[in-house]
Amino acid sequence: MKAAIFKGKGTIAVEERPKPTVTEPTDAVVRVVLACVCGSDLWFYRGISDLPHGGVGHEFIGVVDEVGSAVGDLQVGDFVIAPFSWSDGTCRNCRHGVQTACVHGGFFGQGGDGDGGQAEFVRVPHADGTLVTVPAPASGEEFSDETMASLLALTDVMATGYHAAVSAGVTEGMTVAVVGDGAVGLSGVLAAKLLGAARIVVLGSTTESRHVLAREYGATDVITVRGSEAVEQLQALTGGFGADAVLECVGTKESTETAFAVAAAGAVVGRVGVPHDAEVDAEGTFYRNVGMRGGPAPARAYQPDLLRQVLDGSINPGKVFDLTTDLDSIAEAYAAMDERRAIKALVKVSSLR
Repeated sequence: MKAAIFKGKGTIAVEERPKPTVTEPTDAVVRVVLACVCGSDLWFYRGISDLPHGGVGHEFIGVVDEVGSAVGDLQVGDFVIAPFSWSDGTCRNCRHGVQTACVHGGFFGQGGDGDGGQAEFVRVPHADGTLVTVPAPASGEEFSDETMASLLALTDVMATGYHAAVSAGVTEGMTVAVVGDGAVGLSGVLAAKLLGAARIVVLGSTTESRHVLAREYGATDVITVRGSEAVEQLQALTGGFGADAVLECVGTKESTETAFAVAAAGAVVGRVGVPHDAEVDAEGTFYRNVGMRGGPAPARAYQPDLLRQVLDGSINPGKVFDLTTDLDSIAEAYAAMDERRAIKALVKVSSLR
């Protein structure tokens, strides 16, 4: 099969690799239909974080190609969504809705000999606990490209934005600050709107296309400066008090400092940006009673409800994809995101049928 292979800083190649097979009774093999490039993939692509050379990618949807003898909830031919991590669904952490901390779990696309989602086939451990089956359209028609993109967004980016909003405790009527206007930040805007935020302030870049989508998703204000200027503008918008809830969707030192600086006394910061040199001021947050929650999103916990909302047309998270390539051209997908020519790149791998 073809697979995207990380070869070192700035280099992604498509190479032939052995097609994965069922190795444990609880495994399934999925034929990938759509995959994508994540903003977190850029950390190793840019050489900021280490990753073994090998298969990469953790976001994919596809069709079950093979199942192990102990798989009971899935059949060959099922159309499925995968979260970006696998989990057994039965351990204490899974039962408490934190599947990314499953004691038997792991993450797709970790390089080396691991299973990467940017490939034609993926082996999925603990398939019953991991994969979510997508029901066929009642009309008998095929899913539109728009719907397929939104289903792909549920594998990570929409679930991660939603996790930021849930972790921050967003409720009806709140003023919410979203730090970051990448795909996760934009998904966080959509999630905050779903949870009833009355005012949503995005602190991001100067890229107008991102502002347009942010406003479509529910943003009421956009701040394009950074650092102390951004904090001052947010404070001015909130009568000097700050935001009732904050979504930190980047993970850098500056974005983390900004997120905690714009939080009102008693607010919670929902952190989902993978932290890189991003320390939290313990004393400063202590005296303002500012809290912190978040981490890798338990996408599997959110996917059933988000799936229903995609299928009934309530949400369209797939609009974060503004570039489409095929697997052979995935190097361009990485380059476009790295150079900020694209918010998020969708990769077509095969057909649904």
